[in-house]
Amino acid sequence: MTQEVEMKEAQVPSHSVSSFSTPSTLQHLKDIAALIETGAYAKEVRRIVKSVRLTIMLRRKLKASILSAFLSFALSPGSEAHSKLFSYLPKAKTCSSNSIARLKNINRRTVDVLSSRLYFYYSYSHELTNSLAEIRGNLLALHRMATLRHDELGQETLLNLLLRNYLYYNLYDQAEKLRSKAPRFEAHSNQQFCRYLFYLGKIRTIQLEYTDAKESLLQAARKAPIAARGFRIQCNKWAIIVRLLLGEIPERTVFMQKGMKKALSPYFELTNAVRIGDLELFKTVAEKFSSTFSSDRTNNLIVRLRHNVIRTGLRNISISYSRISLSDVAKKLRLDSENPVADAESIVAKAIRDGAIDATIDHANGWMLSKETGDIYSTNEPQIAFHSRIAFCLNMHNEAVKALRFPPNSHKEKEGAEKRRERQQQEQELAKHIAEEEDDDF
Repeated sequence: MTQEVEMKEAQVPSHSVSSFSTPSTLQHLKDIAALIETGAYAKEVRRIVKSVRLTIMLRRKLKASILSAFLSFALSPGSEAHSKLFSYLPKAKTCSSNSIARLKNINRRTVDVLSSRLYFYYSYSHELTNSLAEIRGNLLALHRMATLRHDELGQETLLNLLLRNYLYYNLYDQAEKLRSKAPRFEAHSNQQFCRYLFYLGKIRTIQLEYTDAKESLLQAARKAPIAARGFRIQCNKWAIIVRLLLGEIPERTVFMQKGMKKALSPYFELTNAVRIGDLELFKTVAEKFSSTFSSDRTNNLIVRLRHNVIRTGLRNISISYSRISLSDVAKKLRLDSENPVADAESIVAKAIRDGAIDATIDHANGWMLSKETGDIYSTNEPQIAFHSRIAFCLNMHNEAVKALRFPPNSHKEKEGAEKRRERQQQEQELAKHIAEEEDDDF
């Protein structure tokens, strides 16, 4: 019994764990501040990058008490800077706005990494308060300033923030004009490049350029890290609709990806309706998940899919029947117009003209006469299919080669044991925190 009592008394002070966690978080912040200070004096950007990476690890542990203690350590209490920053603790929007105003007067390459993060939080705080339109002019001015200062990382970040700003208000024409006139250079951040591809895919989709849109969206989903699940889900949603608009049917494995099955289930049912060519089922699915499609901003694209559903159903009918009356075609397609036979005739005529079906119309008897299906291997279809697959593989290889990174002067200098240990330690730290970093970035 005495042992049990002693064990209970030893387990009582559970708050001692939290008392140790606060100093450790504060100590991490102090170390990060020292790392930034060293990088600024030595003009070493890699130290600034490392400090930003470490702050992402601590973001979820930060509290107002810890931040106030850190401000008291970094700045002398009672000073103007301390009073200002202390008043900003509960006001993220005001703090980000004042940080951007101060940033305009600083032109140092060691600040570029920090400024890109500040730009992101500046836009994010205004997006949460539904006031993105207020900062559009300021973002354009910041992008012009970053261009003049040759801050390429800042240009990448600000271009994506501006595209997001325009797309938030459905200003696709303005977004395309900005994107086409913005200076181009090699991507410095994988996260920013993925975002750019996603926004480009959305713009191309609205502009009816489905082939380019499909390539951009699939590339964005492929390049995005595994931890960025929300971003990959959005890319897959838009890519599925674009492929349906192109007349393709996505594979079932697309909808069964780990962690995405529930989010993509409305699009799976939509794909099934398009694959069958059932207009009634398509309407039911569109009404059932209308709130989901509205939140994803894909409602307008789903309206475009109606024509594809009718065409798929018509193709199935032409394969099944060598001769069928236009009234039966209207019934099978479930056309609910005032004159369904006339509508069916015009739909069949357009499908024949576009080459979707191989058939003729007997206007006198009101029939659709399907021709016998020939040997597809005697056409150019297999060659086109193989060409598209080879082009996809070559493009993936080229992108992989571009993504390779090599240490500078690796062919000139031999790496010593101490440098090798330091590099391996940095790689281990990077591997440890990369998942949290990329998840928060997206």
